[in-house]
Amino acid sequence: MYAIFEDGSRQYRVEEGALVVIDHREANAGQRLELSKVLLLSSGADTLIGQPLVAGARVLAEVVDFPRVKTMTQKFRRRKNYRRLKGHTQPHVRVKITHILKAGDATPAETPKTEPTPAAS
Repeated sequence: MYAIFEDGSRQYRVEEGALVVIDHREANAGQRLELSKVLLLSSGADTLIGQPLVAGARVLAEVVDFPRVKTMTQKFRRRKNYRRLKGHTQPHVRVKITHILKAGDATPAETPKTEPTPAAS
């Protein structure tokens, strides 16, 4: 099953378990996000196309980290000793897609993370 959702002004095609880099939002690592602007859902032979959105469809994701990639821009004039260098860092959020839900599907319960107990010696 895959879905196409919109975030900001971009569209992303995702499957469960995929890692996607989306626009920055206030969130902490490990926090769950719900992306509700789903444009298309497809599961094999069954495809739901929204007009413009698929009603009730959601994509659930978990924040993994916050990558920061610096973009460098350079301009120069040959033979004139004119060189300029500018840098820009755009904030992003890397998320892991955990579930793709259709209308009427229940939100899966969050599984508690249990830590292993130390073995008795």
